[in-house]
Amino acid sequence: MVILETRGLKYSYPDGTHAVRGVDIKLRKGKRIAFVGKNGSGKSTLFLLLNGTLKPAEGRIFYDGKELAYDQASLREIRKNIGIVFQNSDDQVFAPTVYQDVAFGPVNLGYSKAEIEKKVNGTLEYFGLSGLKDKPPHHLSGGQKKRVAIAGIVAMDPQAIILDEPLASLDPVGADELLDVLHELNHMGTSLIISTHDVDLAYSWADYVFFMVDGEVIGEGTPDEAFQDDELLRQAHLKRPMTFDIYKEIERRGLAHGNRQPKTVPEIVDSLKPPELMWVEVPPETREGDILNLGVLHGEYALHCPYEAVNARVLHIHENNKAIVELTRHGIKAGGILIYDMDKFDPSDFEGYMEKEEIDIVGAMGKKSKLLAEDYSICVDIATGVIDRTILMALCGKRCMILTNGGMIPHSMQRINEYIERSGIALNVRVLNEN
Repeated sequence: MVILETRGLKYSYPDGTHAVRGVDIKLRKGKRIAFVGKNGSGKSTLFLLLNGTLKPAEGRIFYDGKELAYDQASLREIRKNIGIVFQNSDDQVFAPTVYQDVAFGPVNLGYSKAEIEKKVNGTLEYFGLSGLKDKPPHHLSGGQKKRVAIAGIVAMDPQAIILDEPLASLDPVGADELLDVLHELNHMGTSLIISTHDVDLAYSWADYVFFMVDGEVIGEGTPDEAFQDDELLRQAHLKRPMTFDIYKEIERRGLAHGNRQPKTVPEIVDSLKPPELMWVEVPPETREGDILNLGVLHGEYALHCPYEAVNARVLHIHENNKAIVELTRHGIKAGGILIYDMDKFDPSDFEGYMEKEEIDIVGAMGKKSKLLAEDYSICVDIATGVIDRTILMALCGKRCMILTNGGMIPHSMQRINEYIERSGIALNVRVLNEN
């Protein structure tokens, strides 16, 4: 089902700059959609048109099949259901306190005092902002301001959220936390529309992408389709995603198997075809015929593997302690990923699970889970890229626990089970404290 559609959309600024030129697009409900293009390509202006902040010079916009009108009641309805988060949070976060800022939308929608209090406090807790609710927004960090801006939109229960360059000015941890939130919102049914010039983000995150140049949409498709089109990338002044290039080089060297286009590190690892012969560095005293323990997989004394330990017989020793070896393998047991619901956190219960399940690695997703872990002095080994990195650790035989809550629990289960289905590698994955 289409949530937003434009037909022949055009917009020019008062100085005559043509910002949007004849845009025809259909945005499907429940999807993660990325508009990709360099700065000045018209992405931000298009977003302001989509939620009625700007009125087009020509063309029409449809929301849920109904043409957008520009009377006060219609604009109020579209802005409730299609929220927008600006690139610069200072343009959006303006109330005296964080609580008042998040309450701004519900107050203007006419919610009762009790409804406002319940909605705002619940949203603040969800975003890990409860401890900041009485602070002035200008005292917050960039990442905290971004979360406040998104919280203010989420408090109105929108059908779609538009985010203009959502990761701009965020550090890696803040960016990862924001992506966790976006994944959870999308898992619960919210359509997400972002602008970005980060091809790696668009490739790994989006379900569908649009390329924009000089106010025009010059191409669209799934990330797999769009980022394989070198001519389209050239016209959009964009490069191919890094994971795409890495896989193509692996494929060119005959080290890949299957025909799936990997987008994440675990998927790249899974695409590798173990060689029978390889070059490795060997200790100076090594002789031909010796058996070396290379650890796991087929790297030079690598630490990570899916399912196999590797020994090697030395066939030929070259200068500089290099040798050609023939690989032999034997299976090792993969580890597991156990998910702990932090909404049901109990310190004694948690310690019991850690001991009983023999947990090696702990990861934490979401601000609430990270704050609880900090409050109870839980050692968190993985705080960014949690799902991908715990999969890699489990492939090495490690027992991993992910601390998270809310919609991130089914999202995590889905992501891990999708990897298991694609790779054929059986990992033990379950929620520990469901009941």
